[in-house]
Amino acid sequence: MTVRTTTLDNGLRIITDDIPGIATAALGLWVEVGARNEPENINGISHFLEHMAFKGTTTRSALQIVESIENVGGHLNAYTSKENTAYHARILAQDIPLALELIADIIQNSIFEGNEIERERGVILQEIGQAMDTPDDIIFDYFQNTAFSGQPLGRPILGPPDIVRSLSRDDLMGYMNKEYTAERMVFAAAGGVDHDQIVDLCRNRFSNLLTHPTKEYEKAAYKGGHFYEKRDLEQVHLLVGFESYSYSDPESYPLAIYASLLGGGMSSRLFQEVREKRGLVYSISAFNSPFRDTGVFSIYAGTGPEKVKELLPTVKGVLEDFPGTLEEGEIARSKAQLKAGLLMGLERTSARCEKLAQHMMIYNRSIPYQEIIEKVDAVTKEDIIAVATRLIAGDPTFAVLGPGGDVRWA
Repeated sequence: MTVRTTTLDNGLRIITDDIPGIATAALGLWVEVGARNEPENINGISHFLEHMAFKGTTTRSALQIVESIENVGGHLNAYTSKENTAYHARILAQDIPLALELIADIIQNSIFEGNEIERERGVILQEIGQAMDTPDDIIFDYFQNTAFSGQPLGRPILGPPDIVRSLSRDDLMGYMNKEYTAERMVFAAAGGVDHDQIVDLCRNRFSNLLTHPTKEYEKAAYKGGHFYEKRDLEQVHLLVGFESYSYSDPESYPLAIYASLLGGGMSSRLFQEVREKRGLVYSISAFNSPFRDTGVFSIYAGTGPEKVKELLPTVKGVLEDFPGTLEEGEIARSKAQLKAGLLMGLERTSARCEKLAQHMMIYNRSIPYQEIIEKVDAVTKEDIIAVATRLIAGDPTFAVLGPGGDVRWA
């Protein structure tokens, strides 16, 4: 494994991971632009823009884009998050120039044709409708909006239907021209790749990227609070969470172990106490959602309306009892799970590529896997207890969706 980086004159950062003996490659362009970059009146435009990138350029129709990649057995896709938008591909190593050229084309030469905009607007509205009909999906939007109310970080990635209906071609082009600059981009590739070839291709294909200054995202201010929506469902879906730590905070390592100990697997405390011993839920999980400047630690569960009143004090009791009952054996088990997951990810080029891009955007360097493992191993029992104690001492965010009456965390 050989990781190399290069920054072009226009500011585009390139990072590659050459894996000997691999005949395929994962590659893509990550843009540090997502839902939290959007003004409120165009919330959802980052996601709309991601959809439109595949709908035709000055050199290819929408059909030609997908045929070009599928003719050689490759896959081209994209996603939008709160802070990033990614355009990525899986391809045979010999077809890297084609995949890279396609990504460069859709980023620099999309035409946003009117009929395509209207068709894709309908697709996105269907996507929003599907999310609204999926309670264990939309509850996360309600939770995020409660934790960061009135802020970009709290707004939905898909955007509200009324704004999606109103977005115009000028809105899309203006937003892309304003936000999609070379300094905000990382091109990452992993697998059977040659760094020098990737650099030469990027230098030639990404020569038209914009390079003007851009506005910084609005800093997040966690607020917490309570959300409830009554809905005719079979289950009550609920999320409880607390402000946590950003990607780069040193406390993120003990926090990752804490999340694993609480709800990271079938041996975790919440799973054992809430599901195995009491049968209150089918699924329950704990996880951290980090961002550039903050984070939210959350617990999700779905249960019958008749079991909510038992579920909430049970979960609360697990959290409160944790600091005084933590054992070295379960810490070792959670560390092993984290390290195994990390090392197993090395077997997938797409996971390596994603990690390369994320590291460059957050730290502006690739963090060696051994360094991560050493930081996990260095976490002590006292570190985990300190994180657990600080989290639950903060103001909670609580979101509830489902039948029955309103219920409260505290």
